[in-house]
Amino acid sequence: MFKKWMKVLAKCALFEGISPEELNIVLSCLNPKVSDYDKNETLTVTGERLSGLGIVLAGEVVVAKENAAGNRVIMAVNGPGEMFGEIAAFSEDGVWPASVVARGACTVMLLPAGKIVGSCERSCGSHKLLITNMLGIVSDKALMLNRKVEYLAIRSLRGKISTFLLEQYRRTGKDTFMMPLKRNELADFLNVSRPSLSREMSRMRDEGVIDFHRDSIKIKQVEALRSMAG
Repeated sequence: MFKKWMKVLAKCALFEGISPEELNIVLSCLNPKVSDYDKNETLTVTGERLSGLGIVLAGEVVVAKENAAGNRVIMAVNGPGEMFGEIAAFSEDGVWPASVVARGACTVMLLPAGKIVGSCERSCGSHKLLITNMLGIVSDKALMLNRKVEYLAIRSLRGKISTFLLEQYRRTGKDTFMMPLKRNELADFLNVSRPSLSREMSRMRDEGVIDFHRDSIKIKQVEALRSMAG
């Protein structure tokens, strides 16, 4: 039943260390729901009852929140093998803390949280490892959210942009890379307006610090970028 998604699921941190054979047994035990979504279709809405934690099997989803003024703040863009809703899945509230929207056509698997941490009816040998992996994922997500708070604490727009570009530089190990977010998504992630973001990036290009063409970015002066970060 889940054979076609095994390569993607094997990349998911939740199933790290679990063999394909054991994974198939675990999934049969968890009995997840797999659904397809169209571009811009809403998967979850903030405040709705939680239906489980999600794993993207194909395509991408955008996890975002809206503030009191109705402005969207992007928390994450998740692709194949990545999860969403993992922290809220085990909270007492039992509601989605953010909205999740399909960035394009996508396929998502929803896992019932209770079956992940609960006792296993089939006594799966890998269920204990599943719980251990889940604890690691929740810890990592908490650290990521802390990093998001750090972004919000950076006062200058140039500081936010520089910090983000330096993180991509460290992640890719290259001074030329493709941006993981579209311009409007980056503006939402940094909690700034798109026009202001575009103007500031154009100024940085004119000053010779960076260069860009569509989604491709080239860092020309790494040290200058570091001096502007924070």
